[in-house]
Amino acid sequence: MTRKSHSLFMQKEIEVKVTGRVQGVMFRDFATRKARGLGIVGTVQNMRDGSVRIIALGEESALRVFLQKLERKPLLSWIVARVDTVEVKWMEPMHSFKNFAILYGYGG
Repeated sequence: MTRKSHSLFMQKEIEVKVTGRVQGVMFRDFATRKARGLGIVGTVQNMRDGSVRIIALGEESALRVFLQKLERKPLLSWIVARVDTVEVKWMEPMHSFKNFAILYGYGG
């Protein structure tokens, strides 16, 4: 097994739903900066129900650190942001991303 294929084998994908006061408080920007800093690719999007949905692909250890960071609110908006729940679904990689990006508009 080559190093490259071993690296792809070790990647995981997560689908995350974050609830609380997470829209209009720079949460998507916060998630994007944290993901990029950890070498994670994927997307983040506001949802119609007020939550934020994240699809992230990366090394399992990096994804676990990312989830810990999501549970803390962004420092820039510490007064108004509030994370109530972080629901995570782990899966084998199903998507292909080149970077981590904010999707504008509302999903779901």
